[in-house]
Amino acid sequence: MPSIESNQLLLAAAAACEDKKAEDIRILALDPAESGLTDYFLICNGTNERQNIAITDEVELRLKREFGVYPNSVEGRRQGEWILMDYVDFIVHVFSAEKRAFYGLERLRKSATTIRVDDLNAEVSARIAETRAKKKTSLKKAADKVDVKTTGIKKIAVKGPSPKKAAARGNDPNKSAAKSLPRKASKKSSVKK
Repeated sequence: MPSIESNQLLLAAAAACEDKKAEDIRILALDPAESGLTDYFLICNGTNERQNIAITDEVELRLKREFGVYPNSVEGRRQGEWILMDYVDFIVHVFSAEKRAFYGLERLRKSATTIRVDDLNAEVSARIAETRAKKKTSLKKAADKVDVKTTGIKKIAVKGPSPKKAAARGNDPNKSAAKSLPRKASKKSSVKK
């Protein structure tokens, strides 16, 4: 199962395609048994090569700005007819309409299931809410443990003799030093006589 982060990246890439007026945006969830190289294909097409380049530029810029993620490789940007962007967990394919019809990636990946952007968005939101609930529970448990530990630490700190008791016993270092100084002085004065 892909991570929440990779699904968020995929949704941001799909939103970038939509913002640049890409046509027929589809997300294919690939069968792991058939494809070990990635989890998803994001496929769309533009009306011309310049629009295809603008779509891929927007995808790259948005993922870099929002997540600090760069594609591992980009192929075909110079020609602009079929641009492929490899983000490891998913691959973005931006076609011209003619190339998309000719290559037909959707037909080649028969075992892949098409996912609607809204469905993926709902899944990501549910998983984020579930993760937050788990973190809240674990943080509460951790806070309870910290309360127990700090209570224990306070008890340990109190165990030693209090400063008042130490002074009453004559263990106060300030008083003993003060008492010893005059005695030494008096001894020295008696020796001189």
